[in-house]
Amino acid sequence: MNDQTQPATIRVFIALAPPDDAKEELARELRPAYGTHSHMRWNRIEDWHITLAFLGELPVSIVPLLRPPLADLAATRVPLRLALHGGGTFDDRVLWSGIDGDLDGLHTLAADVRTVVRSCGVTFEERPLRPHLTLARARRGDRSSAAEIAAAFAGFAGRRWTTERLHLVGSNVGRSRGPIHYRDIESWTLGSGQST
Repeated sequence: MNDQTQPATIRVFIALAPPDDAKEELARELRPAYGTHSHMRWNRIEDWHITLAFLGELPVSIVPLLRPPLADLAATRVPLRLALHGGGTFDDRVLWSGIDGDLDGLHTLAADVRTVVRSCGVTFEERPLRPHLTLARARRGDRSSAAEIAAAFAGFAGRRWTTERLHLVGSNVGRSRGPIHYRDIESWTLGSGQST
């Protein structure tokens, strides 16, 4: 394998992912908007996630250092009960779905994840946690489509589900002109180290 073909950096974040049936429930709610707003840049349903810590572009060599402490953290955390709920926009262009349920537990988990990352010597921009799933982006100059769609599903209340895994995710942002794609670098079962 030619090492020169490997990127020196990778864009990384740590996240939770709703189960497929919860995502499909929201996708059914959004189906009319897929037709009426096909010009939106819709994220792939398999990429929907709740970001706990966005680390940005990291040297590839740093990523292995994150694995053991994140595995240990996941093993000691109780799974959370969450639900997808309503939606809104960021900057008039980014459409998102909100999160409901054990938000205190979600904020605690995010804070603990960020502490673990900092303990590995990784610095990143500290953004306040605003739990959401990014669904789509409007094209430049389109200041109304995202708000129209958000208004249409503002009353959406999805079924409750239990988080299963903590995900360390990499993306191809900045490496191609095509759509953003995410891939699990690794994931760990939440609560796997607890005695039951």
